[in-house]
Amino acid sequence: MDIENIKSQFPIFKNKINGKPLIYLDSANSSQKPKNVIDRITKFYSKEFSNIGRSVHSLAVTATNRFEETRDLVKKYINAKFREEVIFTKNATEAINLVASSFGEKFINKGDEILITELEHHANYVPWHFIRQKKGAIIKFAECNERGEVDIDAIKKLITNKTKIIAITHISNVTGAIMPVKKIVDLASEKEIPVLVDGCQGAPHLEIDMQKLGCDFYAISCHKMYGPTGVGILFAKKKWADILPPYQGGGGMIGEVKKNDITFSDSPTKFEAGTLQTAEVVGFSESLKFIESIGIKNIIEHEKKILEYALETIKKNNSVNVIGDPKKRGSIISFTIKGIHPHDIATIFDEDGLAIRAGHHCCQILHEKMGIPASARASLGIYNSKDDIDALSSAIKKCNKVFNN
Repeated sequence: MDIENIKSQFPIFKNKINGKPLIYLDSANSSQKPKNVIDRITKFYSKEFSNIGRSVHSLAVTATNRFEETRDLVKKYINAKFREEVIFTKNATEAINLVASSFGEKFINKGDEILITELEHHANYVPWHFIRQKKGAIIKFAECNERGEVDIDAIKKLITNKTKIIAITHISNVTGAIMPVKKIVDLASEKEIPVLVDGCQGAPHLEIDMQKLGCDFYAISCHKMYGPTGVGILFAKKKWADILPPYQGGGGMIGEVKKNDITFSDSPTKFEAGTLQTAEVVGFSESLKFIESIGIKNIIEHEKKILEYALETIKKNNSVNVIGDPKKRGSIISFTIKGIHPHDIATIFDEDGLAIRAGHHCCQILHEKMGIPASARASLGIYNSKDDIDALSSAIKKCNKVFNN
């Protein structure tokens, strides 16, 4: 692939950071946006904007059609069976909260068990904590091993007849471990336990097929898929979308409203209360087209090559400790440098225009398990090259000169 040509489609890379060319290694946090996405949002606001699903004038009809066209593109991209299974939210966090609230309210009672892992982002723990507090449920954590991964046996041994749902990440946003989702789904299906997958890191970096994965719920963060902020997607199997109660109440999600009773629309409308993030949803259609123009398999292969080069390169530096060594790894590397706080690492990197993330990455439980308060994290996107990794290596050496001389 011509990475320089692909990179040229992202206007932000024309900018300088502290007088230096931008090297962006923070895509697990949020990816940059190609020009076609930015232009599509501008066009929608300039020529097509109206509220959707309400009025019948030309602009409203056009806006509604554009919005629903994106739903159809998502359905095709993730290979969902029904368009009713594609629910728009404001982010993946809301998608998980929707399931925790609606499923939890209807199916979880005192003493019931929710199974998650030590790898989880706070977005796939805190909503279940709310249900634990409200309903008296129990949360069980499948332990990660010394490689920073959770294997199928760690899940299997925690399942009981009280397990009501399994909620797991697809790719750890700290160790990069790729979870054996299909095996977990198959195991859960034997006991009729639904599975929710936090796909924030999975959707941008793996081939996502709901028929192959077989999970009941899949949460997507569009701003990590070269799309706009303010948009998330919840895939919910139709059997769940049909029976789960609405998550929020308001305009647009109702069937009929009377003083003594209210009925609700069918999915997905009953889960999409109020005025939605219309321009951003329309813009996301171009994100999908951008990914498909390159090919997700090509993206996977490219990121794999850069990841392997990165691991090989930075491990040569004895001051660096890479967090985790999973057998199957996504394009994420968290690390520490001996004697240097991760925030100081990120500050020194930024002086040379190199953007990474530093902190606990919304995974305090995992960091505690690893025995560290925080880490630095470099994460890849389609626009990264081996030159970026060479710059990362040079920045690590600079940190050592500044702090360890």
